[in-house]
Amino acid sequence: MEIRFASSPTEVATMNTETLRKNFLCDAIFENDNITYVYSHYDRVITGGVKPITKAVSLINNEELKADYFLERRELGVINVGGTGTITADGVTYTLDKLSCLYVGKGVKEVSFQSNDAQNPALFFLLSTPAHHAYPTTLMTKEEASPVALGSVETSNERTIYKYIHLDGIKSCQLVMGLTALKPGSVWNSVPPHTHTRRMEVYFYFDVPDQQRVFHFMGQPQETRHLVMANHQAVISAPWSVHFGSGTSNYSFVWGMAGENQLFSDMDPAPIATLL
Repeated sequence: MEIRFASSPTEVATMNTETLRKNFLCDAIFENDNITYVYSHYDRVITGGVKPITKAVSLINNEELKADYFLERRELGVINVGGTGTITADGVTYTLDKLSCLYVGKGVKEVSFQSNDAQNPALFFLLSTPAHHAYPTTLMTKEEASPVALGSVETSNERTIYKYIHLDGIKSCQLVMGLTALKPGSVWNSVPPHTHTRRMEVYFYFDVPDQQRVFHFMGQPQETRHLVMANHQAVISAPWSVHFGSGTSNYSFVWGMAGENQLFSDMDPAPIATLL
């Protein structure tokens, strides 16, 4: 488990590209037949991934958590961005096609991940947050996520949003999770920009063509920075930071939040014309 400590706006304003990437970019989410974890001290969110190919991969505990098992005091959200796979939670098996989501509640002791086809493995993206209550393990497909069409061709941000774990969807303690898929010809995400100092956010970019990139903008609205991101990379967004981007082609991304509340409307606007 890699540990990332929090950085203040003053520190970030002085960081060069290498230091920004070291602190905020998660560039090795998927490893064959392995599970990866990055522990952020922003709201103690764990970002990770599982790519099972030849065997089932277990949700392993880590000494850093000082727990008897991974979900003793945590909850877990999983979105599959690859081929069909299964997740078994305390003996119950759930099948996840691409873009399906599984919430696993506090207190579940044994979780394992497996692919149906080694030639087209599942790619399970994980987010985990501390939890105080045991909500039931719940599966939701993308069709059940009440897809919402937003944006327009004129502003290059025509997109579909899928909400999975939120106040009106799968219940959780503090985790909010969903994904956005941009239409061909659209490249901008999360515009108009905003911050929300009451919660942090993680973006995980996927379906980015090999030779294309996403320019992810971060930092204070009047002190912006950017990270150039490739397919299957994630970025940790501090509560005080903007989080929006533009790609050299269309793409999709998983978004997840944790913090003081779960309200989508809890945003502090950063109008485009005010950005620096």
